[in-house]
Amino acid sequence: MSSAAAGRARIRPTQAQLAAAAGRRVPDVLGPGLRVVFVGINPGLYSAATGHHFARPGNRFWKALHGGGFTPHVLRPDEDRDLTKLGIGITNIVQRASAGAADLSTEELRAGARTLERKLRRVHPRFVAILGLGAYRTAFERPRGAIGEQAERIGEARIWLLPNPSGLNAHHQLPELSARFADLARASGFGRRARSTRPVA
Repeated sequence: MSSAAAGRARIRPTQAQLAAAAGRRVPDVLGPGLRVVFVGINPGLYSAATGHHFARPGNRFWKALHGGGFTPHVLRPDEDRDLTKLGIGITNIVQRASAGAADLSTEELRAGARTLERKLRRVHPRFVAILGLGAYRTAFERPRGAIGEQAERIGEARIWLLPNPSGLNAHHQLPELSARFADLARASGFGRRARSTRPVA
């Protein structure tokens, strides 16, 4: 990455830019032949303002992804497009950005789940990792969904449920998040790296 690009990556959106980002979409990181597609609930305003997934400072997705053994180092949000080279993708249940997932209605989540299923059936990933228990239970109408692999599938893709990596989720700290990600890494074929990589502090 060039020094100019690195400089842009460090610039934080202003409050006005964050407010203007409401309703925007963040481009999916998808392609053929992916081993795992991570599915967020919906983009936050910070991600929408920057155009990159899980971009808000304090979100632990990128650290958990590395700590779980998926990436050789902690990637920056502006490197999200590089994930497909590793066999990893990112999308969301609901595409529109909002200040928080609480802004989404039950109907919107369920409509998003139907759209997501159609999208994933086109790209045929091996695993689909949903990031957020409550959102999964509501969107897919599975009130007993628990962390780990689910009985249901999307096409041939196995569904794996993981905690929301948002920094606001105090129920799951980074070491536990990394361990949960590592479980998926081993199941999806990233096992050697997952076994040799310790959670990021």
